[in-house]
Amino acid sequence: MHRSLAIIGASQLVTLAGPRRPRVEQEMRDLAIIRDGAMFIRDGRVIQTGALSEIEKLIGADCEVVDAAGRIVMPGFVDAHTHPVFAGARSDEFEMRAEGKSYQEIAASGGGIRSTVLKTRAASEDELFTASRRYCEWFLRAGTTTIEAKSGYGLTLVDEVKMLRVIRRLDAETSLSYVPTFLGAHAMPDEYKDNRTGYVELIVNEMIPLVASEGVARFCDVFCESGAFDVDESRRILQAARACGMGLRVHADQFSPSGGSQLAAEIGAMTADHLEHAGEAQISALKSASVQPVILPASVFLIGSHRYPDARAMIEAGLAVVLATDFNPGSSPTPSMPLVLTLASTQMKMSPAEAITAATINAAYSLGLGDEIGSLEAGKQADFVIHDCEDYRELGYFAGIEHPVGVFVKGKLVAERKDDRG
Repeated sequence: MHRSLAIIGASQLVTLAGPRRPRVEQEMRDLAIIRDGAMFIRDGRVIQTGALSEIEKLIGADCEVVDAAGRIVMPGFVDAHTHPVFAGARSDEFEMRAEGKSYQEIAASGGGIRSTVLKTRAASEDELFTASRRYCEWFLRAGTTTIEAKSGYGLTLVDEVKMLRVIRRLDAETSLSYVPTFLGAHAMPDEYKDNRTGYVELIVNEMIPLVASEGVARFCDVFCESGAFDVDESRRILQAARACGMGLRVHADQFSPSGGSQLAAEIGAMTADHLEHAGEAQISALKSASVQPVILPASVFLIGSHRYPDARAMIEAGLAVVLATDFNPGSSPTPSMPLVLTLASTQMKMSPAEAITAATINAAYSLGLGDEIGSLEAGKQADFVIHDCEDYRELGYFAGIEHPVGVFVKGKLVAERKDDRG
């Protein structure tokens, strides 16, 4: 029996309908809004969007009808850069930063990624799953329906695969969709600090082949940065991943102009992420190779930095900008895309419409999923959110609010919050 659902009464049905590719320049401001809109869904897929008078004709006796009651309805957020599987927390480092220590100073003294590595290695697969399932609920409650999920807190063959298996289990057993990325090149583990080549060899010769053969990662990422992996090491790892059929992503130019953007362009990566230190040359390189920039303002804000990526220059250069949370236990402990929208507009001067495009359809294309999610168009998966707002601009404007009252994945309600309208 076919299951059908109609959404009516939306003040704004924010569809993001448009060209079947990432949006650039002025296109990022066009959200294809249907005022007083409605949507018909069957078997978890969008069948039609339009005015209520059009959708009413499709509503049969067995159709469930949900009244948005004058709220906005829009695609679920697609968070294209997260680190959602880890053990423990680093609230002690949050306190240390409040007392004046920098992220880099904390890392140099044994904190940072390495402290999470120790806890994650000690945790069982079940313990990691239980901890991470809690964060899954946070993403859903904030209106996110798909996340890219990186490993990178194991840094051994066994522990990296353990993390990726947890990600696969989370994707299978929760309502949130996970797109897995192998990030064995996240940091140099302590046991290899005097044998960098040895660790790169381990990644290239053992980790990547095993990860590829098990099919537990769609992408491979590298932290190309001073103190992590240099350009030559990063290139070697990414070339090995590409040879095994994996898509490529690069942590680039976060703390310095590390060469990561140029490497991402040279090697044909899907994305270059962070880009706080990307200037004209880096932006030009990304544009020449059609690499999508994934910018992460919450990780700037939450480490107390003021160096935000130059989003305006990227948009003006014609890049298909993506926004993401960088959810992780150290530099960005937030799963909130609405917070990211606020920071995008207040700190990087992206318009509210540009920010929403970057957090939905552009993010979906950066994961190779733009034909499936990221907009509300006929044939696409019905991942959408009813937000307790009358206008899309309120998402970033009313800061720190949990806006969603109903979150739907494949047309099924997976998270809800009661408000004063029912």
